[in-house]
Amino acid sequence: MFLKLHTKSVLSGASLIAVALAATPSAALAQDDAGEIVVTARRVEERLQDVPISITVFNQQQLTNRNVVSAGDIATYTPSLSSNGRWGSESTSFAIRGFVQEGPTSPSVGTYFAEVVAPRANGGTTAGNGAGIGSFFDLANVQVLKGPQGTLFGRNTTGGAVLLTPQKPTSRLEGYIEGSYGNYDMQRVQGVVNIPVLDTLRIRLGVDRQTRKGYLNNVGTIGPKDFGDVDYVAARFSIVADLTPNLENYTILSYSNSDTNGAFPKVALQTGGGLSSFLGSQIAATQGDYYDVLNGHANPFQRIEQFSFINTTTWKASDTITIKNIASYAEFRQAVAVNNNGDAIYVGGQPLTGVSLDPEPGKNNVSQSTFTEELQLQGRSGDDRLNYQLGAYLELSEPLEGFQSSRSAIFLRCANVFTYQCNDFLGASTPAPAPAPAGTTLEGRVGQMALSRSKYSFRNLGLYAQGTYKLTDQLSITGGIRYTSDVTRGVSESLRVRFPSANNPQFECSQPGNLLDRPGTFSSAQIVANPNLCQYTRRVTSAKPTWVVGLDFKPVDDVLLYAKYARGYRQGSVNVSLYGLESWGPEKVDTYEVGAKTSFDGFVKGNFNIAAFYNDFSNQQLQIQATACNAGDLVSNPAQCPFIASQAQGIANAGKSTIKGIEVDASVRLFQGFNVDVGYAYLDTKLKTVSLPAVPLGFTSLSSAKVGGVLPLTPKNKYSVTATYTLPLSSDIGRVSFGATFTHQDSMLGQPGSAPSLIQLPPQNNLNLNANWNSVAGSPVDIGLFATNVTKERFHVYTTDGITSYGFDAMILNQPQMYGVRLKYRFGN
Repeated sequence: MFLKLHTKSVLSGASLIAVALAATPSAALAQDDAGEIVVTARRVEERLQDVPISITVFNQQQLTNRNVVSAGDIATYTPSLSSNGRWGSESTSFAIRGFVQEGPTSPSVGTYFAEVVAPRANGGTTAGNGAGIGSFFDLANVQVLKGPQGTLFGRNTTGGAVLLTPQKPTSRLEGYIEGSYGNYDMQRVQGVVNIPVLDTLRIRLGVDRQTRKGYLNNVGTIGPKDFGDVDYVAARFSIVADLTPNLENYTILSYSNSDTNGAFPKVALQTGGGLSSFLGSQIAATQGDYYDVLNGHANPFQRIEQFSFINTTTWKASDTITIKNIASYAEFRQAVAVNNNGDAIYVGGQPLTGVSLDPEPGKNNVSQSTFTEELQLQGRSGDDRLNYQLGAYLELSEPLEGFQSSRSAIFLRCANVFTYQCNDFLGASTPAPAPAPAGTTLEGRVGQMALSRSKYSFRNLGLYAQGTYKLTDQLSITGGIRYTSDVTRGVSESLRVRFPSANNPQFECSQPGNLLDRPGTFSSAQIVANPNLCQYTRRVTSAKPTWVVGLDFKPVDDVLLYAKYARGYRQGSVNVSLYGLESWGPEKVDTYEVGAKTSFDGFVKGNFNIAAFYNDFSNQQLQIQATACNAGDLVSNPAQCPFIASQAQGIANAGKSTIKGIEVDASVRLFQGFNVDVGYAYLDTKLKTVSLPAVPLGFTSLSSAKVGGVLPLTPKNKYSVTATYTLPLSSDIGRVSFGATFTHQDSMLGQPGSAPSLIQLPPQNNLNLNANWNSVAGSPVDIGLFATNVTKERFHVYTTDGITSYGFDAMILNQPQMYGVRLKYRFGN
């Protein structure tokens, strides 16, 4: 698919102050050429202005100008799209229109590359289920679809979908080499070559390699010097074979590998109790600069590896029928080692952690394969009044390496986590950081190590049909339905290790046998000899229909009015690493939307699109705080429980909410060479009710979400203004353009369980500048300059929610000012 016109940089808008100029030279050229944006939001190529869906589109030039490298960067520029960067930009999850992915739930926003859903993953950190590292190069476009897309794209798109469309091999011998250099020693090299091997065979090969030092400065002597770094390589090979004049086979092989120090939170404040009394010196040590942090993990890292194979066969059976088969296989692996809350405490030469995370030797925290198969029939009637699609879909996801596994030291001092050289943090030589209840002994009873061993299997089946019928030349009706069946299975072999004395591990099953569906408990020696004794399985099934019904009216060619009602569905799932709240059911949303898309021509040229929506959200999958005491402690020393309680986060179908709002995007050429793009989103969310689930003996449950309050990651107003000015120069000189993008996002609720002073994420403002000189002096050379966060704004984008158990909280910080220069050489046709 070829993107001819400039794709709107619809970003968010409500105050349109301080307009800036953003350089998108190819966009301006396309606007002048009066081309049209082509999208695949309904699985076929259509003109953007003819599709009754609220969509934001970016072409490759716009992504490059904005220095978009990872999925987290996209949210800055898109109305209604927010991101959760708790685990770094490489592991970002999306929220559209307030539909958030909580913890280990399935995504609420589906991410697709070349029409194939992102590979599955289910682990202790947000991982997989999104755009892989190195996906944002050599693209035709990125499309952000807002609202439920469950009919054509399936479950887990209650918020919407993000579609990445790679450049397809062409019949031209062409390519480019691009090099970039910037601050923090950023170095990036891209190379793409397109070769028409035969008239019927075309290949395209691309490579993207980037490194950059981290912007978080480790002021300590333990671990690396910085965090938040970039170090990845990505490669993509595509081949198109015309097997017959009507039969095309399109194959994509992709591989990416990222190996960094990982993201790192900055300890922000003490809240009392837990580890709070140990953190004063750490907070003081990081006050020299906003981006100073202090690491306490000996060997922190984050490694992500992803491989995918996609094969699409398209047969034009006749002038009115096309049959398409899309098959894929993908693998995703992630290994993370970090102190979850950024604490850096050493007592007696040994690290004392609130919660650490390490993969077991030779294992990954997340390791999953995904296979998909989709058969689709696209057709139209001879008079073009009816367009329809029928399809069947299968997705199978299985563990790659048996059990994925990680170790977490919780309130322990460990010389070596892997050989169990640990002691409880309240050992005899260590004073308790908070008074113990009278008459109780705390030594050896607080700290523990969690060995989380799990494996997950997913099976999804879907059948769908959707069609649009023209009642008149101006009025059309659309109807679609999909039936989805999901089965999720999780197997746990998790252990808990306690240390009644130093270096003396005592093993037990994470879930006591007398509280499970198996008899008895086991001795530490039995468990060491046979960890299978602790194995248990959880399984969740669900089957739901989703649908859409809509009317489209075109009073004139340049105006589209639409109204629709859609049902969205997100599957239930399991988390076998948590006792008591291991499973939850599906959630659903009913969406009502009206919108208008308009285009205008003349001296002032452009388009104006608006959508208003109302969502009725039920069976909402909410994060529940489960506070656990040992059963014996609960009975014998109930007053002690608040102190020794360890916090876990479970998921339950506990909420009901309403979400309503307005989205606007507009693109205007005010005069020759000067374009302005505006995007705006208004969100009004409300959590109407919370029904807490029953939990087993020894647990209390608590929802940190506030009834009557807003949902997380839903700023009320979000907007951006982008303007581009292209100098009126002859082609002998080249094409020179200047500009910037200004974006604003209101304060929003972050992690509901955070400390009161950090629970609200602050407003975000970004000013990004660009300058481009394409075809320098008529040559095939392009030069570009870019700068992001020009005004050096500082704000936290998420918190770690350590307050309940650990007595302190920590922040995930935004990226500082980044700038650089690009040099690109184009060759061939």
